[in-house]
Amino acid sequence: MSEISCQAVAEKIESYRDEALRWLMETIPFRSVQGFEQEQQAYWKDLLGSLGLPAEYREIPDSIMDDPDYCHNEEERSYEGRYNLLSVQKGSGNGRSLIIQSHSDVVPADDWDGFTPKWDGEYVWGRGATDCKGCQISGILALRALKELGYRPAGDIELQLVIEEEPGGNGALALIRQGCKADACVVIEASDLNVFPANRGAVWFTARTTGISTHMGRRHEGVNAIEKMMEAIKWMLVYENELIAESRGNPLFDRYENPVQICLGMIHSGQWPSKVPDECVLEGGVGFLPNKSIAQVRAELEAAVMRSDDEWLKTHFELSYPKLKKDAYEIDPKHPFVTALHGAITECGRASEVYGWNVSCDAALYAKMAGIPTVVF
Repeated sequence: MSEISCQAVAEKIESYRDEALRWLMETIPFRSVQGFEQEQQAYWKDLLGSLGLPAEYREIPDSIMDDPDYCHNEEERSYEGRYNLLSVQKGSGNGRSLIIQSHSDVVPADDWDGFTPKWDGEYVWGRGATDCKGCQISGILALRALKELGYRPAGDIELQLVIEEEPGGNGALALIRQGCKADACVVIEASDLNVFPANRGAVWFTARTTGISTHMGRRHEGVNAIEKMMEAIKWMLVYENELIAESRGNPLFDRYENPVQICLGMIHSGQWPSKVPDECVLEGGVGFLPNKSIAQVRAELEAAVMRSDDEWLKTHFELSYPKLKKDAYEIDPKHPFVTALHGAITECGRASEVYGWNVSCDAALYAKMAGIPTVVF
């Protein structure tokens, strides 16, 4: 079968509705946060096998933690028994190959009962319903439909269900370091059927100021690390305004009022209310567009703080970047892969636009590290 109609695919996938709902309700209870993805991956492996789409685990060596692009955090643990999952559908030959990728891990749900799925007759509510277990099911259903309709493309299709996207993309990084290649890649995230050939980058930072601790009654003899951090924050926010101004003019992102930002996420200091603290630690993130690299953002953030007239701050301020670091990327919105995908959506009668996503995900790893034309969809 060399051609297949939108209607045939739509009807086939619609016939899977009840199964898709059941799979989603069964997978949301898996607490597949970083380090605990095994149960979810085993479910997908068994499901794919039952659909005639056999999958295999791909080991992740602990040596990946030494990679300069690895994203560290407090939750990291050995990769023994924790795997990426791949299912390869071989093409008939001499065709373009495609990677379809999505992630099994989710962020914690400590503030709500996110691992108890709820179905209200129209929507499923729960951690991963959208990001990204629902997206993974979409990818699985697409391959199942093609198989059951007897369609065998000329090129190989490789489904990658990875771990550790949320803390920075370590699962995808491992596959790329292992040499995965294709002519194109779709990273499945919730795009409302829009096609994103670009996305914002993000780098998390840890800022540290030090001072001299004294009792509250002698506070003017000490140096308050919180006050020094307040001065640093002032200049970080000056840099944010500059970053926003420099991001103007990219047509893929012009729809956003503030496509880039600095987020001040967590701050810790002090041990006693009446004691001047000698250390303050701030953790946050910088979002940036493809006109900047991670290296540029790091250098500019530090240079911004060093503009301060506070001489103490200049010698008692440190920045480090041990955690998430995801580059921004873009490919030509008129690239044949982009126009083919967008054309297929509109041919099916669905609304879709092509623009940049003001979120970071695994797509930049495939686009920049592996050199694969990549879209988020």
